[in-house]
Order: sequence, then structure tokens, then C-alpha cells
Amino acid sequence: MKHIICIALLIFSLSSFAQTKVGTVNNEYILSQMPEIKDVEEKLKVYSAKLDSTIQEKYTAYREVVAEYNEKDQEGMNDVMKKIKQKEIIDLEEDLKKLQQNSSQMLQLQQDEYLRPLYNKIGTAIEAIVKEEGFTQIFDENNSIIYIDPKFDITLKVLKKLGIEVKEDAEVIPE
Repeated sequence: MKHIICIALLIFSLSSFAQTKVGTVNNEYILSQMPEIKDVEEKLKVYSAKLDSTIQEKYTAYREVVAEYNEKDQEGMNDVMKKIKQKEIIDLEEDLKKLQQNSSQMLQLQQDEYLRPLYNKIGTAIEAIVKEEGFTQIFDENNSIIYIDPKFDITLKVLKKLGIEVKEDAEVIPE
């Protein structure tokens, strides 16, 4: 009897392994090989240069105000004028710092916008291969799941087990 149970478990586990087909993909390598990446890199260089130019303009304006303050201070500025110039200098410093901080975020957002169509193109190719070859899961180079066959998603079963009703039109996996 024990032998029959062991054989049954072995057959069950083998059949469950046979149902899954896992693959990996290196999105970054694929991206680096796409001809469109050169255009994206060029656009990012132009955008980065534009941001750098804006920062340089602000820095030049800041240096001019500081130099003007130092010159007039030596000539004898009254206290009210000193305070006004000091506030102007502080405001320019803060603007410059914010611009420097925001420029890296803006560059990242721009990069994401430029790369999105390329990642979509990669995703479409992955989906085609998944359907052609019967993969159930695909992992990327960071071991993150980038595709899982919806028939292996147990989200609705878990909700049902928890007694939570789900509307018929609810999507489990966003497309």
C-alpha cells in the first residue's frame, strides 16, 4: 500500500512539473541590442544638455547677484538693502539646489518615457514566444516575474476562500 502511495505521489509531482515551463530573459541585454536604443541615447543626451544648460544659467545668475552684493557691500549698503540682497541670494541658492535635485528625477522620467515603447516591444515578443512555446512563467535578470500564465493565478480562489465577493468584470492581472 505504501508503494502505491509513493508511486502516486511521484506521478503527481512529475505531472505537475510537466505542466510548468519556466524561462528567463535579460531585458537589459535585449534593450542594448535594439537599433532604436541609439536614438533614445541621443535624445537623452540632448535632454541632459538642456537641463545642464538651465542649471548653468541659474548658477551664473546666482554668481552675478553674489558678486554684486559683495561689491555694493564694500561701498556701504544700508541694512534694508543688505537684507533684500541676502534674501535674493538665499532664494537663488534654494532654486539652484531644487533644480539640481529635480533634474536627475526629470532625466529619469524622460528616460522612462523614451524606453517605454522599447519595453512594450520586448513584452510583445515575450508574449508571442510564451504562446508559441507554452511557457508558464518568465523571470527577468533580477529574478522578478515578468510573465505568469493566468491559469496559475490563484488570486480569485484566495478571495473566495476568504469569503470576499469579486465583481464579474474585475481584472486580476492588469494588461
